Amino acid sequence: MFISIKIGNYIIKKFVDNQIKSDGRLSMDSQRAKTLGEVMKSVLKYSVYFIGITAMASIIFGGISITFASIGGVALGLGAQSLIKDLINGFFILFENQFGVGDYITIGNFSGIVSSIGIRTTIIKDFNGDIHCITNGSILEVTNHSRSDSSFIVDVNIAYKEDIDNAISVIEKTCEEFKKENEKDIKEPINVLGVVALGASGVTIRVLGKAKPLRQWDMERELRKLIKVTLDKNNIEIPFPTNMINTNF
Repeated sequence: MFISIKIGNYIIKKFVDNQIKSDGRLSMDSQRAKTLGEVMKSVLKYSVYFIGITAMASIIFGGISITFASIGGVALGLGAQSLIKDLINGFFILFENQFGVGDYITIGNFSGIVSSIGIRTTIIKDFNGDIHCITNGSILEVTNHSRSDSSFIVDVNIAYKEDIDNAISVIEKTCEEFKKENEKDIKEPINVLGVVALGASGVTIRVLGKAKPLRQWDMERELRKLIKVTLDKNNIEIPFPTNMINTNF
């Protein structure tokens, strides 16, 4: 069984690699090829184990009575109900392409990157490094965050004494330059929505953009840094809290 699984996994890996490298019309994209590869490995493992264990059991318990065989069959059938549910739900997940390996999804209370999809279980890894193994039969609702561009928001605080129109113009130019430098991750224009809040010490200007899935956090951090540097170059003050101290006693 060990040797069969090793050989089978090697063949599946070669198949997936050929699909990824191929440019043919019927070839699959990288994500679907990896997903199918994980499923094929799972099917191979369960099939080999089932056949191997069944063969050993038939040899060891060859003389078992029909009564005990029937009891064992009933027990196996009851235990297999949840397994069948997992298999059926897993089939529909794959058939409907609800998510694939590498997608960022949320299932119930768990969010993370799909690292493996099997015919019985789905394994996701969250950003803390924790691994969550979820049976397919228990998956009722899935939120897939990787099928469309993800939004990111950058709020910029400007001191009240500054010219708001000038600050917005500077931020808009900065966003245009930032988009040109990151065309692979940002396809749509970055919008400067304008003033969204009047704070205790400054005015808040909001910037809204969209980036490729899983790249929104990097784009948000880099854009925030670039806006800060640009505001400093243009002598536009970012507000900070001040305390008035009375020195007259």
